[in-house]
Amino acid sequence: MYDTKKICMVGAFATGKTSLVTRYVHSIFSEKYQTTVGVKIDKKTVDIQDHKLNFILWDIHGEDEFQKIRMSYLRGSAGYLLVVDSTRRNTLEKAFDIQTRVEAAIGKVPFILVLNKEDMTDEWEIEKTDIDAVVNKGWTMIKTSAKNGLGVEEVFQTLAKQILDK
Repeated sequence: MYDTKKICMVGAFATGKTSLVTRYVHSIFSEKYQTTVGVKIDKKTVDIQDHKLNFILWDIHGEDEFQKIRMSYLRGSAGYLLVVDSTRRNTLEKAFDIQTRVEAAIGKVPFILVLNKEDMTDEWEIEKTDIDAVVNKGWTMIKTSAKNGLGVEEVFQTLAKQILDK
């Protein structure tokens, strides 16, 4: 028996949301940048704690100064991944704003702050103090690399566990 759960990928423009989904669902990474227009939907079954969860992954277009996330896309979400490009500090600041608006729209549901681009640590703009601020909020945070796959499976497994434990 499968339990279907809607999971949204949210964050600023060009943080790696689509690359994380592609890595997770298809085990591939492409250097070619693809802008998500609107929303792209994928699915993958997650086995966790003797449960099979059918994740419907909503990869929502990145937010920038011209385009805000449509909060209607979030309706019915069991959880979400808040994706940050660790080489661009402003994407973390944007993530704090997005999280506040997502919670106002759909309430408190499990989410994980994803610090993406772990393979580029020499270019990171996220400081230890920034990470401490996230930890102090009580948020779950996981470092990932869509490019080499580091932490990708862990992010989805952790979110699945949080959803089951809710």
